[in-house]
Amino acid sequence: MRSALRPRRAGARIALAGALAAALTAVPASAQPESGRYPDLSREVLAADDGWAAAEGGTTGGSAADAAHVYTLRTRAGLVRALDGGSDVPKIIRIAGVIDANTDDAGRPLSCADYAADGYSVAGYLAAYDPRVWGAAKPSGPQEEARRASAARQAERVTLTVGSNTTLIGTGPHSGLRGAALQIEDARNVIVRDLELSDAYDCFPVWQPNSGGLGDWKSAYDTLWLRGARNIWVDHVTFDDGRRPDSAEPVYFGRNFLRHDGLLDITNGSDLVTVSWSRFSGHDKAMLVGNGDGVVTDRGKLRVTLHHNEFADVVQRAPRVRFGQVHVYNNRYVVPEDAHDYRYSIGVSTESALVVENNAFTTPAHVEAADLVKSWNGSALLARGNVFNGYPVDLLTIYNAYNSGSERDLTDQVDRLPELYGPVESAAEADRAVARHAGAGRAGR
Repeated sequence: MRSALRPRRAGARIALAGALAAALTAVPASAQPESGRYPDLSREVLAADDGWAAAEGGTTGGSAADAAHVYTLRTRAGLVRALDGGSDVPKIIRIAGVIDANTDDAGRPLSCADYAADGYSVAGYLAAYDPRVWGAAKPSGPQEEARRASAARQAERVTLTVGSNTTLIGTGPHSGLRGAALQIEDARNVIVRDLELSDAYDCFPVWQPNSGGLGDWKSAYDTLWLRGARNIWVDHVTFDDGRRPDSAEPVYFGRNFLRHDGLLDITNGSDLVTVSWSRFSGHDKAMLVGNGDGVVTDRGKLRVTLHHNEFADVVQRAPRVRFGQVHVYNNRYVVPEDAHDYRYSIGVSTESALVVENNAFTTPAHVEAADLVKSWNGSALLARGNVFNGYPVDLLTIYNAYNSGSERDLTDQVDRLPELYGPVESAAEADRAVARHAGAGRAGR
């Protein structure tokens, strides 16, 4: 792999003369000027070497949009109109402030009670499907039918579909979407940047009695879900559960009443994705790459680059990978002192191949280096240059040593090494840079 003598910083930009922010000609992300106090990055495109999303034509988003398809929006209704049902017309959608997806067409807030239909209630649902009475069968009958009807009403409000050739970007330090389930499905060439994506809250989780052996609650919404998406760049985005973390939810049937699913899931044959300078925090299942052990159509796809991201107080899936070829470099992982539910960071699953280099892991004493990696019939993990609490760590050797006899050993035999990526810093340098520059409101600075 190649490296560079000097690391690329999040705010590095080459000043160009003229009002390029308004021009129709796209310029690379390293060559966009600042305009005023907050830079207009809406016509930036992904740099030619910036991860898998730079391959096969690169990622330019809506940079070719004409003036009629450049929007600055403050309401859900305006956002829905601009998204145009997921059309592939080049468009730039600039989010000013926070748009709440749980609002009606007049902008009035909607609560879970507003979506509830046909007599659904949490108390009624719990009484109907208590395993001590109902048993281990899937829920069915009036309360489950009412839950489905209620869930459909919420989904109609909060599910927002982004089409091809789109740039979705914030205009200020606290711009974003709250309560939205943003989806990029069967689309290509999309940029999502400089946004706070928060609290994709499911009012109507379903009980799955046979999940994991003990049963579990399943919520419907990922904050951002890529399904069959191609050439996608996610940059300087903050992902979290907002003011309603699942850790504050009650326990029903012995399981936490989960209201959120993934923060960023990349599934169903998605391909050529770069996730950079973003922040994932305060969540259970952060990022899933590949959605099933039997989905063999994912072979040769799910090529993803993760660099300069922060995973703070994330329980698991940072990421978990099936089938994909994933390059994980220069990321920052922070497990807080009180995180007693931490499970793992790097998940190596069926036919996956991960290159994990120059990442910094900081954990409390009860989390050991062997806990950082988990494998389910995993294939390959090439790990180098990583540090654990400030000291070099060989993730592959430690994983195999601690799990010998109980889990399949991993190898460092990765068939295809990453080819497109920017300068790789040392883990210590990346740790400092990510702490300072990752997340929404910091792009171009």
